[in-house]
Amino acid sequence: YLDRRRPGTSSVTTSRNESDKCRIYSGVFGGLTTGTPVMVMIENTSQRSQDYDELAITYRPGHADFGYDSKYGFRDYRGGGRSSGRETIGRVIAGAIAAKALDMLGIKVQAFTQSIGNVYANSLNLDECSENAVYMPDNEAAVRAIELIKEAKSDKDSLGGIIGCIATGVMPGLGEPVFDKLDARLSAAIMSIGAVKGVEFGAGFHVSTMTGSQNNDPFYIDEDDEGLHIRKRTNMSGGILGGISDGSPIIINAAIKPTPSIAKEQDTVNAINEEVKLEIKGRHDPVVVPRAVVVVESMVAITLFDMVLENMKSRMDNVLKIYKK
Repeated sequence: YLDRRRPGTSSVTTSRNESDKCRIYSGVFGGLTTGTPVMVMIENTSQRSQDYDELAITYRPGHADFGYDSKYGFRDYRGGGRSSGRETIGRVIAGAIAAKALDMLGIKVQAFTQSIGNVYANSLNLDECSENAVYMPDNEAAVRAIELIKEAKSDKDSLGGIIGCIATGVMPGLGEPVFDKLDARLSAAIMSIGAVKGVEFGAGFHVSTMTGSQNNDPFYIDEDDEGLHIRKRTNMSGGILGGISDGSPIIINAAIKPTPSIAKEQDTVNAINEEVKLEIKGRHDPVVVPRAVVVVESMVAITLFDMVLENMKSRMDNVLKIYKK
């Protein structure tokens, strides 16, 4: 999991090369979790704090600098602190654990690069994701995306894109009716990732142009060796109805903004109310989408497993199965 978000792994990511080797200090013994909190340590071995010296009082456009100063009156300018992409390491570690638990329930979560800039994947061959540097399910589109990234990089600019995520095997009934709707919890989890600017489920914003008959997913009865099952012929809802999973694949798209750290000259201001020009130095990703794929996947896995555990208390018969002797 960590290797999928590790910097310095290809020509389309930052040149900063971190091994991201983890040390597990507690919570695991003999290859199993013990119930003690799992503590994992990962060192930053390739940091260059001096790259940020000129940002001590200067606000980077598109970054959290101004907001942090406004809120706290102080900030650690050396890399961005909690607004840095390095913060996502912890999410990926937790996501790896959640994914193993979900696998025991037959639930699989897979994220991928849907688009970079104006280059979209035209097919959904998930096996191809690991065959290209941008984690696209379409190798031909990946070639075009890589060229677009190189062009942006040579122009001292950056790109954004869309990360898709599909969760299969999710049982119907996960989620709460009002304040903890499954789509609301998933949205909050994904939107907490720094680069994410929007989330949609199923047909997403396209439903605003549809009629009711187009948007509604017709139900039907399916029969197999295990018996009768209620299915849907389409999945405009993205696997969630009324905030509760309906047994269909959960389909999510997350919009990722262009990396705000660019070498191109920008207009900005500093903390002493001066208008200044800024060219950001340092080693930054021309696009964060490929490395953020596993972060989105992790947040979805964490949230789904949380909701599985919470759902155990929704019915008295579930409680009796666990506690009644």
